[in-house]
Amino acid sequence: MKWLGVLCVLSVLITPSLALDREAFTFTNYDLEVRLEPEQQRLGVRGKITLRNDSLVPQKNIALQVSSTLDWRTIQIGGESVEFVTHEYTSDIDHTGALSEAIVTLPHEVPPKGTIDLDIGYEGVIPLDVTRLKRIGVPEGKAKHSDWDQIGKSFTAVRGMGYVVWYPVATESADLSEGNTVFETLGRWKAREAEANLKIKLTHSGATGEPPLLVCNGKSGRQFYEQTGRPYSFRGEYSFAPLGTTVPLFVIGSYDALERPSLKTYFLPGHKSGAENYALAADLAVPLVTEWFGAPHQKAETVELADPEAASFESGPMLLTPLSSTNSAVYELSAVHQLTHAAFSSPRPWVYEGLAHFAQALEREQQNGRPAALDFMGRHRTAIVDAEKALATAHSENEAANQSLINTSIEEFYRSKAMYVWWMLRDMVGDVALKKALSAYHSDQDRESSYLQHLIEAQTHRDLEWFFDDWVYRDRGLPDFRVESAYPRARVDGGSILTVTVDNPGDSGAEVPVTLRMEDGEVTKRVEVHAKSKAAVRFEANSSPREIVVNDGSVPESDLSNNAFKVPPVDAAK
Repeated sequence: MKWLGVLCVLSVLITPSLALDREAFTFTNYDLEVRLEPEQQRLGVRGKITLRNDSLVPQKNIALQVSSTLDWRTIQIGGESVEFVTHEYTSDIDHTGALSEAIVTLPHEVPPKGTIDLDIGYEGVIPLDVTRLKRIGVPEGKAKHSDWDQIGKSFTAVRGMGYVVWYPVATESADLSEGNTVFETLGRWKAREAEANLKIKLTHSGATGEPPLLVCNGKSGRQFYEQTGRPYSFRGEYSFAPLGTTVPLFVIGSYDALERPSLKTYFLPGHKSGAENYALAADLAVPLVTEWFGAPHQKAETVELADPEAASFESGPMLLTPLSSTNSAVYELSAVHQLTHAAFSSPRPWVYEGLAHFAQALEREQQNGRPAALDFMGRHRTAIVDAEKALATAHSENEAANQSLINTSIEEFYRSKAMYVWWMLRDMVGDVALKKALSAYHSDQDRESSYLQHLIEAQTHRDLEWFFDDWVYRDRGLPDFRVESAYPRARVDGGSILTVTVDNPGDSGAEVPVTLRMEDGEVTKRVEVHAKSKAAVRFEANSSPREIVVNDGSVPESDLSNNAFKVPPVDAAK
């Protein structure tokens, strides 16, 4: 009896010495046939997967997981069915908050580094489901704008791992209510599967009207349309080789397309003006992107979402977003981010995502000056501070290197904190040197964590080891700058000389701007203040000094409330 088999397997798995290691195997290859039936909201998958045992011990069991609304039908090895049992496994890596897990008993153990091929089949429906978000208290209406994935009669949009597990994975459970466990789980998965190859043949069919368009973010191969009378069938071949950090996705809708040299925009009926506005924003962003990162080497794609309030989502150079905004700045920020991905590739998320966010700050600076760029970056600071606090609480010091920028799974780090790192490097070495270093970057040569440091040092002849050690190679937290003292001394020829001491009790250092505000203007100097250290800088004041401000917002720090210092009158300072 099936329930008895499930009970026996689960009783074995809860025995500590024989516990199932769900993350023992790495998926190295997928070759899947995916059939979509939008009118029935159905998805059916048949294909072959290859797994490699990356644990240190032989493995007799494999866990295979898909979304809880999908059912496992067949699992075979060499054409022979193998024993497996299925159950629901709670995990928030899927929008339903659960997975359909098949625990496979192999006919023989797979040794460490050994591989195994499985022929698999599963099917079911993918409806709109906001269970995981409602479970943590998100109102249903708001949740639908975030977890909008579904196969629908009139519109389909389905993202992969982390949203809808429509291709097989294997991870430990993750809970949105438990800190960063979901992001950490996804981060481990992406790191393990970065070199995997995913090939899918997508087929969708229906019985009514004009065939809708299918868009997928994989490299496109052959495509076929067939229509006899009203029924239609579409077949497309797509590949992700390797998968990298890309989240595979597909969208089906009644799209028309607007082509530009650097961008293709898919828009829904009646929304051509929104597509034109976005395309214009992309055209305006191309010069900035090209100046810093080179010309886009692939055409970016923007795909409109049917829900005008849906949260945007990017995966590589493809962006899914509503095209209903009347705020041109929103399109400008999205376009420059998207085109940066199309122009600059890297296997390292802190480089790939950090530079795209850095490009957005550059765009704000180009449009409205440095204060606008600092204001844009400042919106990310609280999230960084909160992430650092959570990390300090949850992990021991021995794990600090595990969340460094080179290998972190925390989005606030490899996106927002990395953006600040690139901006600080720009302030330190200048535009010309940083642009030259970026132009010398080759993703296939980025095998050592110090690769970028050496590229930048080659352009500046400046030792940046201390900076990369504090900000990139380890997570040491944030600095905390304050003006400890400011001593003015009158000059015989008028004016004064001001000696300012900046203290940094924080655990990381930075080169920070220090500004003297005077009665008739202000002057700024930069000073390098290492962790747990102090540094002094001297100013010549031609009018009465009023205030010293350390950090203009270009360096993220844990506390901004102590950055200003009132300068005492010259006579009072004697």
